[in-house]
Amino acid sequence: MLEPAASRNLRKIVIIATSDVHGNLWGYRYEDGLDTVNDGLARVAAYVRELRESGTEVLLIDNGDVFQGNMLTDDVYNKRPDDRHPVAAALNAMGYAALTLGNHEFNFGLALIERIKQELSFPVLAANVWDTEGRPFAQPYVIHEQHGIRIAVIGLTNPNVPRWDGSKVEGLRFGHMAETAQPIAAALRAEGKADLIVISAHAGMVAEFDEEGGSDAAGQIAELVPEADALLVGHMHITVNQRIGSTVIGGPRDRGREVVRFDLTLELDGGQPKVVNREVTVVDMSGWKPDPEVRSLVAEAHEETLRFIAEGGGGPSIEGEGGILGYAAADFQPPEETSGLPAGRVQDTAVITLIQRAMLEASGADVAATSLFNDKADLKQGPLTYADVYRIYPFDNVLYVVTVTGKELKAYMEASAAHFRQWQPGDTNIAADPEVPSYLYDMFAGVNYQIDISQPVGQRIIHLGYRGRPLADTYELQLAVNNYRYSSLLKASGLIRAVKHWESDCSVRDMLVSYIRERQTIMPEVDHNWSIVGMD
Repeated sequence: MLEPAASRNLRKIVIIATSDVHGNLWGYRYEDGLDTVNDGLARVAAYVRELRESGTEVLLIDNGDVFQGNMLTDDVYNKRPDDRHPVAAALNAMGYAALTLGNHEFNFGLALIERIKQELSFPVLAANVWDTEGRPFAQPYVIHEQHGIRIAVIGLTNPNVPRWDGSKVEGLRFGHMAETAQPIAAALRAEGKADLIVISAHAGMVAEFDEEGGSDAAGQIAELVPEADALLVGHMHITVNQRIGSTVIGGPRDRGREVVRFDLTLELDGGQPKVVNREVTVVDMSGWKPDPEVRSLVAEAHEETLRFIAEGGGGPSIEGEGGILGYAAADFQPPEETSGLPAGRVQDTAVITLIQRAMLEASGADVAATSLFNDKADLKQGPLTYADVYRIYPFDNVLYVVTVTGKELKAYMEASAAHFRQWQPGDTNIAADPEVPSYLYDMFAGVNYQIDISQPVGQRIIHLGYRGRPLADTYELQLAVNNYRYSSLLKASGLIRAVKHWESDCSVRDMLVSYIRERQTIMPEVDHNWSIVGMD
């Protein structure tokens, strides 16, 4: 029979964890010009401050994707290497103990990561990344001590980074997450270096690409690393709260909407501390007011970002009118017409046509492919600012041009068309396949085609033509596509043989800004070069 808790020598460890904050320091959506009510690192700071002021000692860690994701990071401070980064300043001030690199930390090249390492006052972790000589790219783990308890935090980044950021990470090798963590955790236990083992893995629970090997599946860590007391996951922007064996697992939603709290209780009996209880809670931040000290710390950066928008994204505005880039003659996006799917994914729209025309003009390519990254993306009638452009193209992608054959282009288009469920008799609406998310669905300009959703995946692209003629398998075209799609799909899946022969010196978003500025007033025009068929 156990002794009453009051008479036992117990120690309680509290770990608070964030993930996928994506630069949201203030609690603000720059593309909408609005304060938020339920997210932002300043709200997390208020929650952590109350815990600490109540006497709770907190170990605070982050799971990555914090230095990318909004205008403050992507458009302003990630491109100013001589300025102190406000994200680093906020993390330092809040007393973080460790940061695991997320995949988006690699978006701006290794120079940004080296800058992060220099500016942060705590370790940057990535146990499964090495250089060509086998040296660790970042610290594999860190050990902190609280109440006499040694807590090891092992960091694992997403091994799919080369799929997304190809050339930016040349010279680095990314390993299997679970297989990397296994010997590290076992050694920490065997050598008596850690009483608690926490693993921070920037990945979802199930495989995103490596379904057979599971190198990118955080769920495998709990199965292969039984030494782990707690597992922090992220990347997928969804709430995770579960247990596998004795490992408690938590993951928060993005932008600071939630934090994960691990409560781990150990008993000290004169020998090795023994874990007697593990709990995980996901805490919603909607009830917390932003911490005024953190907001004060980042106020200058917040104002600088607002100024960046007001000045037209850092460039000249038309007629000296503040941040106005140009004008929309009418609304660009039609209202939603299909239950559960925005009109912009089931028909050609002016928003997609605008993006594609800007891509074709800047690159000189024959064909352009892009996705509707934001289901509510629209340009409303009236003045347009940089925030409007960000809303329709929220990623800092650059543009590539690569030579493709007709056969290769069709294979790419078939992969994109897999986004839709096959139409079945009795269906009343076009439906998306949840296994093929919307950001993987591209639409194409420069060719004419139809998507027959009555056909199985891989047999849906029909009547594919170029300049009034059927597109031959051997005909060569110049394809304009963003760097992410080129690396993560076209090359990673072996859909094309050639390598890119042109790369833009600015982002696709900057191309849109230039396109609007040059025309001053833009009309919502649509190519009507494709359609969905095969449904009743």
